[in-house]
Amino acid sequence: MPMDWAGFGVDLHLELDASGGRRAGLERALRAAIRDGRLPPSTRLPATRALAAELGLARGTVSAAYDQLVAEGWLVARVGSGTEVSPLRQAGPPAATPTPGPAAHRYDLRPGSPDVGAFPVTAWLRATRRALAVAPASAYGYGDPRGRAELRAALAGYLGRARGVLADPERIVVTSGYVQALVLLTTVLREAGAPTVAMEDPGLPFHREVVRRQGGRVLPLPVDDGGARTDLLGSGELAGVAAAVVTPAHQYPTGVTLRPDRRHALTGWARDAAALVVEDDYDGEFRYDRQPVGAVQGMAPEQVAYVGTAAKTLGPALRLAWLVLPARLVEPVVEAKRHLDVQTEVVGQLALADLITGHGYDRQVRTVRRRYRQRRDLLLDRLAGWVAVGGVAAGLHATVALPPGGPTEAEVLAAAAARGLALTGLDAHRHRPGAGPPGLVVGYATPPAHRYPAALDELATVLRTVSGRP
Repeated sequence: MPMDWAGFGVDLHLELDASGGRRAGLERALRAAIRDGRLPPSTRLPATRALAAELGLARGTVSAAYDQLVAEGWLVARVGSGTEVSPLRQAGPPAATPTPGPAAHRYDLRPGSPDVGAFPVTAWLRATRRALAVAPASAYGYGDPRGRAELRAALAGYLGRARGVLADPERIVVTSGYVQALVLLTTVLREAGAPTVAMEDPGLPFHREVVRRQGGRVLPLPVDDGGARTDLLGSGELAGVAAAVVTPAHQYPTGVTLRPDRRHALTGWARDAAALVVEDDYDGEFRYDRQPVGAVQGMAPEQVAYVGTAAKTLGPALRLAWLVLPARLVEPVVEAKRHLDVQTEVVGQLALADLITGHGYDRQVRTVRRRYRQRRDLLLDRLAGWVAVGGVAAGLHATVALPPGGPTEAEVLAAAAARGLALTGLDAHRHRPGAGPPGLVVGYATPPAHRYPAALDELATVLRTVSGRP
């Protein structure tokens, strides 16, 4: 009867050297696999009958080899549970003693992350179950690089209703996070011979590096109290840029909102220069003291590539974001996506589509918006009155201005690190460090809820200590 290799319950790759006997060869192979770490401690081994059939040995040979290794302490035989690698065995050579490094921070007030403890586990599990229960078998194969039709349709409705985006599902491309969206757009611009991109100054350094690594050239677009200086686009050093990456609803990191006249200047420049606006709407759902500010994309859908993400509303681990594209960019971006990773993972897309259509996503946004509003208020209560706190009308972070002639950013960051508090300086976000006043970017969504008040106490203590205040 031919061997049925599909029926073995546990796969175990062993190369036997039968010189000196089959049993001795099996024992050597098992010792080597355990010693090398290919069979970690507590790994369950195949039953003697199964392994004997797989290796073409007599069952008694395998049983004798197992018994010998049990006697030597390599394996453990448990009644009713089979044979497994001894949990006391250390795989590989002894680990090197780690080199002492800086003390780990106790509190984290760096920006960029939500409170991941607020992830709606129960709602997500229900959405996943519902989505998988009705998903066709084809959903588990290769599909449209743009993403699942269910999610694109759900996003079109949600973005139009909540963010004022004119979103045709056919123009939406689901990506594995904002960074991939930026990679795709930069790739398309570079291949079109237009690699020069204006990016806000200050802005996130990592995003500038993403553009550069894709062959783009980055020029600074100054930001002031009215947002990005879009009135400068098309002139001077910025005369030849092909695209401008902006955060209009809540500028990162200053927290200001792009003024209406600058919105019009931005879209007007894009029309006249046949250029592209990349609108990063990373935390557009979170507003506290003002009416919602709609997306710029709604003013000029053929000039704006809108990028949204679930990273702040749900969690970065989902790796789900979306592009709403001008018609001329759909095919080039889809082609770039196809050659980058074929498609974004599907199960998360189906679950998110269910969450949106069942309004669970809206409930999650409202829930975390209230929580972050409370955190923002507590931050202001602890710091306002003796340091200038800005950018707090929306979003998940605030800026803290350091007084002129007072401590430097480096001094504040060093004092914070000594107390186990992780902070980020404003100067690190500038295209040219040292070109602006010192300050901090405080992420008030990052710490777990139970540690947030203590983190603020540490921040206040650091600021008072380095300022010489009681």
